[in-house]
Amino acid sequence: MATIVEYTDRKVSQNRYPTKIISPSRSGPCCYAAMEDIGRSQEAEQECRYKGCQTRGFTARVILRARPDVALIARLRKTLARALHRKVPC
Repeated sequence: MATIVEYTDRKVSQNRYPTKIISPSRSGPCCYAAMEDIGRSQEAEQECRYKGCQTRGFTARVILRARPDVALIARLRKTLARALHRKVPC
């Protein structure tokens, strides 16, 4: 999954959500206590959200949950049904 975050220590941190976020490459001691949501949840293969430190500007993508592959689940159900089907002699 592509990200809009550029991790670098050569540029000043900037929040230009939803197009680009420039973030320091490492978090600081304040970052996890000062993290807040940036924008809305995004859905592709996974539902994720960006969180950023309001003090330092460090940003991370947080995966909230994976979206199920409906076709894969249907194939798995059919395979299991065939594998578990037993013929009982009369």
